[in-house]
Order: sequence, then C-alpha cells, then structure tokens
Amino acid sequence: MTTLQSVPALGTHPASGSLPSRAETRDQLSRATYDLLVIGGGILGISTAWHAAQSGLRVALVDAGDFAGATSSASSKLLHGGLRYLQTGAVKLVAENHFERRAVSREVAPHLANPLTFYLPVYKGGPHGAAKLGAGVFAYSALSAFGDGVGHVISPAKAQRDVPELRTDNLKAVAVYGDDQMNDARMALMTVRAAVDAGAVVLNHAAVTGLRFTRGRVTGADLKDSTDGTEFGVTARLVLNATGPWVDHLRKMEDPNAAPSIRLSKGAHLVLKRTRPWRAALATPIDKYRITFALPWEDMLLLGTTDEEYEGDPADVAVTEADTAQILDEAAFSIKDQQLSRDLITYSFAGLRVLPGGPGATSKAKRETVVTEGRGGMLSVAGGKWTTFRHIGRTVMNKLAALPGHPLAEDMEPMNRLPRKLPLPGIANPNAVAHRLLVDGPAPGPRMAPDTARHLATHYGSLAFDIARLANEHPELAERVHPDAPEIWAQVAYARDHEWAETADDVLRRRTTLTIRGLATDDVREGVEKLLADRD
Repeated sequence: MTTLQSVPALGTHPASGSLPSRAETRDQLSRATYDLLVIGGGILGISTAWHAAQSGLRVALVDAGDFAGATSSASSKLLHGGLRYLQTGAVKLVAENHFERRAVSREVAPHLANPLTFYLPVYKGGPHGAAKLGAGVFAYSALSAFGDGVGHVISPAKAQRDVPELRTDNLKAVAVYGDDQMNDARMALMTVRAAVDAGAVVLNHAAVTGLRFTRGRVTGADLKDSTDGTEFGVTARLVLNATGPWVDHLRKMEDPNAAPSIRLSKGAHLVLKRTRPWRAALATPIDKYRITFALPWEDMLLLGTTDEEYEGDPADVAVTEADTAQILDEAAFSIKDQQLSRDLITYSFAGLRVLPGGPGATSKAKRETVVTEGRGGMLSVAGGKWTTFRHIGRTVMNKLAALPGHPLAEDMEPMNRLPRKLPLPGIANPNAVAHRLLVDGPAPGPRMAPDTARHLATHYGSLAFDIARLANEHPELAERVHPDAPEIWAQVAYARDHEWAETADDVLRRRTTLTIRGLATDDVREGVEKLLADRD
C-alpha cells in the first residue's frame, strides 16, 4: 500500500467546491425554519427530499447513521418489474414498475444502472412448467414494451455457455427475460447530491433525541451529532418520518400510545468470489411464490434473498448461520457445488423490508408504500421498493399538497409541473467516460488503468473527471487502494470532500464496495481513516 501524504480538503467540484463543515451545516440547520424536515436518509427519505426541494420547498434531511446506511444499501441491487407479481394478476403494477425501471436505467441514471439478462431454469419436478414460464416471461417483456427484447425459452446447453456453473441435471429448459441492475448505495448517494443541488440541506450521523412540539403539533426535532456529541435542533413546519424499520419508534416519540403500523421482513444475502465469468443472472423458483437470485455484481456473485418475519431490534439485524445455510441450499438447486464453497464467501449482509402491518406470510405481502399522519401532524412513510423510488417521492409530495388546510401547497410547485425524468448528477454514457479517462491521462505520468477507468465511469459518470483531476494533481492519490481492486485513493479523498463520508465504513462499505469484496484489510482501513482525518 502506498504511503499517503496529508491531503487536506480539496475543492474539485466545479460548482460548489468542498462541502461545508459539519459545524457550518449544524449552524445552518439550527438558524433556519424549514418547510419540511425529513428524518431518515434511506432512499424513501432521500427521494422525498429531492422532490420537495425541486418543488421549491425549504428542505432539511437528517439521518442517525450514514445515507443509505441500513436497508437501502442491503438490497438485491435490482431495478425490476417484479416477475412474481404476475402470478397474482398485478399486471398494472408490473407495467408501472417497468416504466420506473426504464426511466431510471435509460434516462435518469444510465451511468449507475446496467441491463442484465436473467435465466429462469425449469427443472423436472419444479414448481412451474416450461410452458407456463415461457408465457410468463413473454408477458413480462410485453409489459415492458419489449424494451429488453422478447421473453423466450432457450436450451440448457445455450444457457450453460453464459452461466458455466449452471446445474444441468434434470434441467428441461430455461426461460429468459431482461431487467436492470445497480449499485444501490451509489444510486442513493447521487440522489442525495441531486437534493442538495436543488437546495436541500443534509446531514448524516445526526440522531433524533426528541421531537419539538408547538401547541401539540410536531414542529421539528432535537438532534445529537454522533461524530462529536454536539446537540442542536431543527425547526420545521412539517416533519416527515422516513426512518424505515424505526418508523414506529419515531411515531411513539410523537404519541406514546401509537399502535404498531408495520412489520419487518429480513432479507439476507451472501457475496462470493466467482470461479468463472457469468454473462447472465439466475432466478430460480423455490416454490410458487419465492425466487432465489444468483447475480453477477461488482465482479462478484450475489446470492439471496431470504424473506422471514423479523421482530428484534432493527439495529441488530445480521446474517445468521441459518440464513447462510438456507441461501446456499436454495442456490444449490441451480448452481454447481464448486461455486458454493463457503471459502468463496467474502461478505454477507441483511436488510429489513418494511411491510404494512397485518397477518399472512411476509413473502406474499405487498411491497406498497403507506403514508400516515399522526396525532401531532407528523407524516410517516414506510414500505415500497427500490425500483419505484422516484414514484414514492412524488406520492409523498402529492400527499403533502393535499393535507388539510394545505399548509405547504401554496409554497410548492405541483408535481405535474415538474420534469418527470430529471437526471441524477453525473449522467453520461459510461463507455464514453471510460474512453476519455483512458485517452486524456496525464502527459508526464502513467495512464489510468482500464479497470479503474471503467470502474470510475460506471460509479460516478461524468463526475469521474473530477476524481481523475484530483489524482493528476496529487499522484499519490492515483495509486490503488488495494492491489486487487480498481479503486484509487482519489476516491477516498473525494468521498471525504464531496460525498459526506465521515467514517471508514462510509467509504469502504457504501462509497465503494471494498468491504463487500473482502478487501477492507487493516492496512486499507488505516489509510482511509488517515485521509478522513485530514479533512481540516
């Protein structure tokens, strides 16, 4: 590992320079009265803050941990229409999901998403027959206006050429369809940037210690900065509780007698090194309702997910031995044993789906978004899925506009007057960005490695040029963070100065995927912590 010199905060963002300090942000939050305070920096809260700022409202967003630090960075990394919803006849829902999926992956964030072909194997004695699945994937592609090709059925031999570890014993046929894949943490972070570009003020690692009330109405929150213990407060005309698995915890701050409104389902995943390249993903039916995924992602293989009711503390959610065994056992239906060795596991993670309260199996529960108003006027939003994050933001904004008395309606632009497909920062063709990074390297020094150029292009879009300039100005930042990874140290400095990274985990788990790929060694962590400490 390179010996890093001290690199203080550097202004490389052409518009705004480095971020304000936490003290400056706290002061700004404390002095102003906001139209909307969003508590919770998962994708629901982030999307709402983005749309609210776009509508002209004065918006503040805070989170007790990091942005996308919980469920929003623990997903299956998919933008998808929801093939399984066709079984319940939810044709309109699938079509709406496809619209949002295509909008995000083609127009809003093509630099952060990429198309992915899915193979759905049909085994003898399985829960579905080839004819049924063939018809299903055709209908699925039709609902996407055949934008990803026509769903069809191929032979096992053809499928195995693209997925060499596919188990072919008793394999009758393979159905094919298309969806999209993303890096959820990077997508969330770029949406935070979009909210800030629209005028929102944001702060992570700031936990709510209590709500503020004026004549019985919630009018803000008291907070504590977990980085240094500073206490401060935010005043707002309206407070939105978007805390995900903690939504009922905050509702009880508003009303100690508030009844539970949600239930939680744990989704666990495993990340493994790949034994051979995969050119498609597997979606293997386990029973009538459940599918297990095997997804090539970030040069790794992502397996999962589970779907079981969770009743513990959301902060304690973790992958258990039982989860690991279940995921590997279910993956073994369609994947050869050598790819499922526990020695290949580099990381595991679990997130909590927020589902509407009620009876029944969590696997059959609708992934719908619920917006409720408490006795103190605080709005709580919960549920939904990653694919429809923009739609959720618009839904919450429409709810704000329709509140009794219309407290914010006069100050906000209606959603139907705003652009429907506003792009996220950095939008660009990743192939063009990667090419430019390779050919526009520094004249006196070595050119950027192809894998680093491709990595920067597909995680930052055109913002990759800011990182490249930083590496050119400080050659020590052009070196790799880990010899087996494309990331360079300039990304760490950039995360510190422009992406609200406060801790090593912020950088290693969410600004990059070094932790997930098993590359966050003690030396790497020490180097990251050193650069973060040099922010002042």
